Amino acid sequence: MANLHDHRITLTVSGPSVLACGAWLKNTICLTQNNQAYISPLVGDLSTIDARSRLDKTVQRMCREYSAQPAVVAHDLHPDFYSTQFAHAFAQQLNIPTLAVQHHHAHIAAVCAEHHLSQPVLGLALDGIGLGIDNTPWGGELLWVDGARFKRLGHLTTLALPGGDRAAQEPWRMAAAALARLNRGYEIVQRFANQPAAETVAVMLASNLNCPQTSSMGRLFDAAAGLLGISSIQTHEAQAAMQLQHLAEQYGPVHALTEGYQITENNNLDFSSLLSALIDCHDEKYDHAYAAALFHATVAAGLAAWVEKSAHQYEATHVVLSGGCFHNALLRHDLTHRLAEKSLPIHSPQQLPPDDSAIALGQAWIALHHNRL
Repeated sequence: MANLHDHRITLTVSGPSVLACGAWLKNTICLTQNNQAYISPLVGDLSTIDARSRLDKTVQRMCREYSAQPAVVAHDLHPDFYSTQFAHAFAQQLNIPTLAVQHHHAHIAAVCAEHHLSQPVLGLALDGIGLGIDNTPWGGELLWVDGARFKRLGHLTTLALPGGDRAAQEPWRMAAAALARLNRGYEIVQRFANQPAAETVAVMLASNLNCPQTSSMGRLFDAAAGLLGISSIQTHEAQAAMQLQHLAEQYGPVHALTEGYQITENNNLDFSSLLSALIDCHDEKYDHAYAAALFHATVAAGLAAWVEKSAHQYEATHVVLSGGCFHNALLRHDLTHRLAEKSLPIHSPQQLPPDDSAIALGQAWIALHHNRL
């Protein structure tokens, strides 16, 4: 019998029981039995001892309540996540295999699971971060997903993360990375004179020291907020992006910047010219709300053109949108509208949020398909 607090989704694929341990942020646990997937209530972010203890107890409870004997344990690719370490320890205890699942593959798979999509799909995954198969931080990905297999068709042109994870909390650092990318690194110290680390960051970017490259859409939003002076330091996740969205909604619809993006020869989506335009907006004291609206419209237009191009190239009959950036209603509605105009069938998360709380379901769905290879 299903626990009233667990979310149940009927799958089109069935197999031995899978335990999926989810991601680091907004963690949930998923347990499958035959063709039923049970997703736990939110465990939370695994940075606290309380959340880690909740994860342990949630797994024990679910295995007990559903009388399930997992045959495989699925987890994120990231080796440092507590959920990954738990998965390995649990599997070792039961002497069963583990399966590492790429984060964005799981995002797209979660939507396939709830929409009963068994055919290959074109997936657009946009979020803050997830470890890629090349060991770099991904977050703006165009994927071809076919059950347990996926192929990375393209990604957002990368931006440096000066100081690594620290850049995710400090949008001014992402703005500095954008300036360096635009060959305007010499402006960093002057523009961010109020940041004690500005000079250090400028040197880091110039010498490519502790500056991993990321394709993250979340970090592109941070760069835009930092360039416009809307947000320099974030106190909570996605704060800068939400401020940017709020300003854009205040202003209302605008036309996208026609030359604000470029799809490169190797199918990457480059928003360098949009970032350049935002610097000019800020310098010429344009309305910040207008600049935020211009950013949203141009990002949606660029994404729609990118998805449409790949949909034709790969003859995709279904497009899946997922990842935490789709909490942004303005981006979601604009992009969905543009793709619908191109008669592309769109599938978005309905039963679960688009963020990492759906990762466990995606991991379980992939593990069930993996079982059939």
